[in-house]
Amino acid sequence: MDQHYDPQALEAAAQQHWLAHNSFAVAHDDSREKFYCLAMFPYPSGKLHMGHVRNYTIADVIARYQRMLGKNVLQPMGWDAFGLPAENAAIKNKVPPAQWTAQNIDDMRAQLRQLGFAYDWDREIATCDPDYYRWEQWFFTRLFEKGLAYKKKAEVNWCENDQTVLANEQVVDGCCWRCDTPVQRREIDQWFIKITDYAQQLLDDLDQLEQWPEQVRTMQRNWIGRSEGVELDFECEGEALTVYTTRPDTLMGATYVAIAPQHPLAKRAAQNNAELAEFIETQSRVKVAEADMATMEKLGMATGFSARHPLTGEMIPVWVANFVLMSYGSGAVMSVPGHDERDHAFASKYGLPIVQVLDRDDDDFVFSSHNWQDWYADKQGVITVNSGEFDGLDFRGAFDAIADKLESQGKGKRTVNFRLRDWGVSRQRYWGAPIPIINCHHCGPVPVPAEDLPVVLPTEIAFEGVGSPIKHMPAFYEVDCPTCGREARRETDTFDTFMESSWYYARYACARNEEVMLDAEADYWTPVDQYVGGIEHAILHLLYARFYHKLLRDEGLVSSDEPFTRLLTQGMVLKDGAKMSKSKGNTVDPQELIDRYGADTVRLFSMFAAPPEQSLEWSDSGVEGANRFLKRLWKMAAGLLEGGPVPALDTGALDSRQQDARRKIHETIAKVSDDYGRRQTFNTAVAAVMELCNELGRLDDSAQGRAVLAEGLRAVVLMLGPITPHVCHALWPLLGGEGDVLGAPWPAVDEAALVRDSIEIVVQVNGKLRAKMEVAADADKATVEAAALAQDNVQRFLEDVTVRKVIVVPGKLVNIVAN
Repeated sequence: MDQHYDPQALEAAAQQHWLAHNSFAVAHDDSREKFYCLAMFPYPSGKLHMGHVRNYTIADVIARYQRMLGKNVLQPMGWDAFGLPAENAAIKNKVPPAQWTAQNIDDMRAQLRQLGFAYDWDREIATCDPDYYRWEQWFFTRLFEKGLAYKKKAEVNWCENDQTVLANEQVVDGCCWRCDTPVQRREIDQWFIKITDYAQQLLDDLDQLEQWPEQVRTMQRNWIGRSEGVELDFECEGEALTVYTTRPDTLMGATYVAIAPQHPLAKRAAQNNAELAEFIETQSRVKVAEADMATMEKLGMATGFSARHPLTGEMIPVWVANFVLMSYGSGAVMSVPGHDERDHAFASKYGLPIVQVLDRDDDDFVFSSHNWQDWYADKQGVITVNSGEFDGLDFRGAFDAIADKLESQGKGKRTVNFRLRDWGVSRQRYWGAPIPIINCHHCGPVPVPAEDLPVVLPTEIAFEGVGSPIKHMPAFYEVDCPTCGREARRETDTFDTFMESSWYYARYACARNEEVMLDAEADYWTPVDQYVGGIEHAILHLLYARFYHKLLRDEGLVSSDEPFTRLLTQGMVLKDGAKMSKSKGNTVDPQELIDRYGADTVRLFSMFAAPPEQSLEWSDSGVEGANRFLKRLWKMAAGLLEGGPVPALDTGALDSRQQDARRKIHETIAKVSDDYGRRQTFNTAVAAVMELCNELGRLDDSAQGRAVLAEGLRAVVLMLGPITPHVCHALWPLLGGEGDVLGAPWPAVDEAALVRDSIEIVVQVNGKLRAKMEVAADADKATVEAAALAQDNVQRFLEDVTVRKVIVVPGKLVNIVAN
């Protein structure tokens, strides 16, 4: 065996072996427990970055470990290939998005192979492949026919120059991020899917996800945002102005109603008010994301209209306010400035009344409209005041009494509301899956018949970034209506890319089935047993995937309720305290590291440097340290083999040092098994293996010393196999392992090796460490106590004092209490 560790040669050999034997292909097998391990698939942007490497190494370690436990393990890979970055690259490089994407997929696939990830490449998918999005289109037509997909006008950020809708993050200082054109707020037709019909299910089923981080479940609960309240009507201009509130107990403190700039009532008021019309127009050009609401300056104008309070009959003013979104609720809110920070700020700015209707049931409490955050939110000890017949009631009492009165008068009703809004799935961009609808002047929207699917996106196009090319391609959009046969127009919007990423995990199970969207294999493999991805996907991607899975279930395509059983959200890769990014100029190219040190070094560093859920701080010295360890491991194995055949292990012939080393081997196996499986702390697993190697390095060159070393090195190879598979592939047969290390079972703990003849006991006097001593492992309490009292250094601290008590903690310590 060559003493020199040559990662390039041995990694190429291992990868060739896996390729030749199709080692990671997997099939249905009812004789073994299945395990589906999946990392979130990448966008094919060109080259892998260190975030990719870390994410996919974590998943690969889990998959390989579960395989060693004897499970039938599926780990596929594919490409989230549609999306705006391809369009931007097409403009910059003057290359069609399809060509740019295909080249990037080829480059990234080659890098993934170099890193040795155990993927079943026979199941590879790319979401831009018509064979993939065909089924997405088919499923959408099923949702349309069931009334779960619909079209309505919705407000969007619109760039007139590029003729495209912009996401909030693509609006910079009110202008388009591409061309710096001022962005308009415009109402256009958009397609939606009724995720709100599943809001309660999505909320309730979070309780099933016991192996998800609590942080993620909380984020989803908050996003769904279930609340119980009252929907009530203020009368305005002869019509009902409907608002929803979770705090009907404060209704008597409502001093104005605020409506969104896009509210029909605001538009009506603006017809004869040029100043208001200008204000509304100005607000239509402002990007307003819900996250910005709390911190933005509160602006508004009076409409000149008044609304009748449903209980008091008093007339209160109606104002247009920039903090009200038309897309949430009815686009109108009742404002209680005495007990709401936002409403108070607005009322103070514009001189609107502020009325107290809540107080503390406490004689020492003095109300101030500036201190609601200190006493109001928790509702405890809070009662109604200045509320007429409802005075003196606590929250629940006031809620019920006011709701009852509103319902009895037909002016309101108890309502469960959700913050969640229906999922807008259409985009006015080119590089996406065409929406399979034909718009007929006579029949309305008509789904494309299944036999005409897929609606293929033309890829041989010139893309300049001004509008979508297919909107200017009559050959694409001019069609006959499938229902009446008259001239019609094909939908030219494309799907939001969240559509593709919401069901890809299930398609992996039957990626080559051309007859159906999902078959029995999808039901066999799902749910995914282990999902790995960034915390940034905690809300939208995971929520949409959960929703889509329930749609698939209700269509009879899967039987489980949830798509992902266990979730690991890995941290970012940082350099100099900042996230790696090209814009910061702090990136590290994984390819350069692979070429210099080998893939195993890169994998080992990414697992050792930090716990998976925490951020990893890049360290050049850490990479070098990982490489030194692998060189040392290789050298230890070479040194052992240079000594000739390894003697058989005779556990009865081991001296104390050899026994200690063998105990360390099996203690490490036990720890690493727990770290890999239950805890998923791979950094501590690596640390334990490194510590074991240090212990093995102290063994002598005797026959049994070499036998223990061989046992230890085989255990190290098996434990490191999921992390550094190439070097372990090479070492396993050299160290006497049978067959391919891929087929080797996870090492078992020899309980007999853990038995100690003696143990170390700590001796304290009044809680302070004074001695350590070796005692027989089976020594009784009296023997341990006597030995502790006999220690020389303990005797020094017992002079001229009286021993009051001796506390023996078996196997750990003795504490002598004296004064």
